[in-house]
Amino acid sequence: MKRLVVLFIALLIGSTMFSQKMITRSGEIKFDATVPGAMDEVIGTNKTISAIFDKSTTDLVVLALVKSFKFKSPLMEEHFNENYMESDKLPKASFKGKVLNYNGKAGSYDVEGDLTIHGVANKVKTKMAVAIDGEKLMISGAFTIKLLDYKIDVPALAKKTLSETAKIAIKLVLENK
Repeated sequence: MKRLVVLFIALLIGSTMFSQKMITRSGEIKFDATVPGAMDEVIGTNKTISAIFDKSTTDLVVLALVKSFKFKSPLMEEHFNENYMESDKLPKASFKGKVLNYNGKAGSYDVEGDLTIHGVANKVKTKMAVAIDGEKLMISGAFTIKLLDYKIDVPALAKKTLSETAKIAIKLVLENK
């Protein structure tokens, strides 16, 4: 009987620790580098984002395959992958950081860490909204980056349609692992 109680407690503790990590493989990132007032929108959407959030450490890791961004125009998608992002050579974009002061409740939190795009990592800090729906945790927010900070050059001919900055919007719906 004693062994059964010890086993039950070990399983309970193990499952509690195990459930601290939440994951998704279907998050969404929107990349918007549209020049204000331009006729063509430069908006790509990637709906195959993987992410892990550890509630106990508040670590957040997000991974995106660059080739998974979809644009309205196949030509724009080709230019994005070949000319700007060089996705054959640099296939991944990632974020590794923390949700600061996360207390297990819904609200607005600072998120800080390293954003790696085009093989270049830079520190970013932004606000993200955290919502709770039953067993699911939703993290969403947006921030702006300068393309040159990630060694993405905008040629003179493209400056009428491609902005030198990009707004990155992210939505993650995470579930217990």
